[in-house]
Amino acid sequence: MDSSRAFVKDVKRLIVKIGTAVVTRSDGRLAVGRLGSLFEQLQELNTQGYEVILVSSGAVGVGRQRLRYRKLLNSSFSDLQKPQVELDGKACAAVGQSGLMALYDALFSQLDVASSQLLVTDKDFKDPEFRNQLSHTVNSLLSLKVVPVFNENDAVSTRKAPYEDSSGIFWDNDSLAALLALELKADLLVLLSDVEGLYNGPPSDSKSELIDTYIKEKHDETITFGDKSRVGRGGMQAKVKAAACAATQIPVVITSGFTRDSILKVLQGKKVGTLFPTKSMLKEIVGSTKEISPRDMAVSARDCSRRLQSISSEERKKILLDVADALEANEAKIRVENEVDVAVAQQAGYEKALVSRLTLKPGKISSLAKSIRVLANMDDPIGQILKRTEVADELVLEKTSSPLGVLLIVFESRPDALVQIASLAIRSGNGLLLKGGKEAMRSNAILHKVITGAIPASVGEGLIGLVTSRDEIADLLKLDDVIDLVIPRGSNKLVSQIKASTKIPVLGHADGVCHVYIDKSADMSMAKKIVLDAKIDYPAACNAMETLLVHKSLLTFGQHVTGVTIFGGPTASKELSLPKVESFHHEYSSLACTVEFVDDVHAAIDHIHRYGSAHTDCIVTSDDEVADIFLKQVDSAAVFHNASTRFSDGARFGLGAEVGISTGRIHARGPVGVEGLLTTRWILKGNGQVVNGDEGIVYTHNNLPL
Repeated sequence: MDSSRAFVKDVKRLIVKIGTAVVTRSDGRLAVGRLGSLFEQLQELNTQGYEVILVSSGAVGVGRQRLRYRKLLNSSFSDLQKPQVELDGKACAAVGQSGLMALYDALFSQLDVASSQLLVTDKDFKDPEFRNQLSHTVNSLLSLKVVPVFNENDAVSTRKAPYEDSSGIFWDNDSLAALLALELKADLLVLLSDVEGLYNGPPSDSKSELIDTYIKEKHDETITFGDKSRVGRGGMQAKVKAAACAATQIPVVITSGFTRDSILKVLQGKKVGTLFPTKSMLKEIVGSTKEISPRDMAVSARDCSRRLQSISSEERKKILLDVADALEANEAKIRVENEVDVAVAQQAGYEKALVSRLTLKPGKISSLAKSIRVLANMDDPIGQILKRTEVADELVLEKTSSPLGVLLIVFESRPDALVQIASLAIRSGNGLLLKGGKEAMRSNAILHKVITGAIPASVGEGLIGLVTSRDEIADLLKLDDVIDLVIPRGSNKLVSQIKASTKIPVLGHADGVCHVYIDKSADMSMAKKIVLDAKIDYPAACNAMETLLVHKSLLTFGQHVTGVTIFGGPTASKELSLPKVESFHHEYSSLACTVEFVDDVHAAIDHIHRYGSAHTDCIVTSDDEVADIFLKQVDSAAVFHNASTRFSDGARFGLGAEVGISTGRIHARGPVGVEGLLTTRWILKGNGQVVNGDEGIVYTHNNLPL
């Protein structure tokens, strides 16, 4: 087995496409001997347990040959002297299809193989229900070891000329084969031609050489195509276009349908034909160090997100459940990589707070998987009708929820953030680009590999891109035409730098300077419990308490918090003999905090507005009126009464997970879950209405039930 073809050992389901030039002889008649040899190979693969799907061209060519013969028999000598009118292509397709399938059925029957015919049109694939049913039908046939035979139903195609018009979802049987390979989750696509593969020039030219592995960057601009197929629609150029499309997700081989045992040789790993590898395969095959460009990565995320949006809600749910399962199945591998990151960070002398955020503690993977399953079982957020309005008679306007598009998330230290963000992107139908800190490089790489490995080929692993170079961030921040939102999660410096470097909207928070205010009426037992939890439950979290404000009548409160280093404001440092804090606006992210005394709730609110970060602030009090003042007047993303600031979290809020916490006031605020990653679209359904200067139309603007 050639090392470049080692992927064949994992192939179970393959699609074989045979072109018109393979199906017919040079005189237009069916090449029965050649087809017999090909069908023997398909029979052998079927026996070996492969799931074989056949896509066939040739119906128009076969039908044309038959109709020409019938026309000749029924023509007089004088008729033959007249100019001959070209036969209708759709009629040729209708006649040829029955003859072609009759032969295929006879050949398969001789080999004791059952086959089935499936005729499709471009329009069919625009219907999600058709696509779901198609997948179900094919899976049922393959489970019974039946070979499905696909062909475009040219006889009823709505295109002007099915063998010339290249518009639509697919434009010939080569592109149909590529579409089916992605749609039906095939492991390999084999396109059979009348030549050995793709050459760097016309095959008839003796100087042309066979390309064994197609590399777009190397070959795209240098290939010279010869004439199109003598009988088909597009020849090699159409095959290359289809192969390049399919190879975004699965490997493709173009090889000869004339060569003996060509399909078997491909499955044996022999170096025959031209391989169109996937990106991940290409790195292994040629050792390529050239990374995908930032723009290509962003465009790929956008394209994959659109495919994600087009599948059913249940399919999106299954992807998330598969991701959760994959994380748990690979926990040991993830822990190994994370332990290496932690060891390197400790050796490099990183702060304890950063090392803490970096560490995936025991039970963390299970907790993340649980959160993903909760997210998967939530109502589908995409396409929800938020409002219905009757604009005029028989003119209905709907406001619906829709994904934002492509998200760029830049985060530091925490590899668990990658999992939360990726799961939210999948649930909300968004494409995603991730850039983690270098200290979590190994953890992020293994998590990204596990998650994208659970994404089906029909959507594409390009849905979630992992940026590995700091230099790429600057290029990505320029792509305001492709990337729709940037969410930085990290230091004040990081967030500020990103905001100053891009035209793309930025959502996030620079600091997590959270306050707890203990009012004079507070239950002291409750207050101590809340303060301890807010500070020591997870000191490195952005929702941990950093400043404790205490009513001036409670001078002894907060003097002794076990294990916590306490700094004092001007009053507290004097009254409690504490080291004086340098700045009230300080995020410790460790077992340290600031304490200060204030006159009353209004002074506490003023302090929070002056020195806080509008993240999460809490009051502990038994006085409902004081609590109401605090809750109404503190202008933060989250404001709590008698509860720890640590509750400010997407999972604890029931959002399933969070992509971050926004302290801004536009679009989303507080823990940002699925809803924060959505926008809206307007859908207008009418019955031929026109504006025409608003003459003849009566606007009603009635609200309709959802």
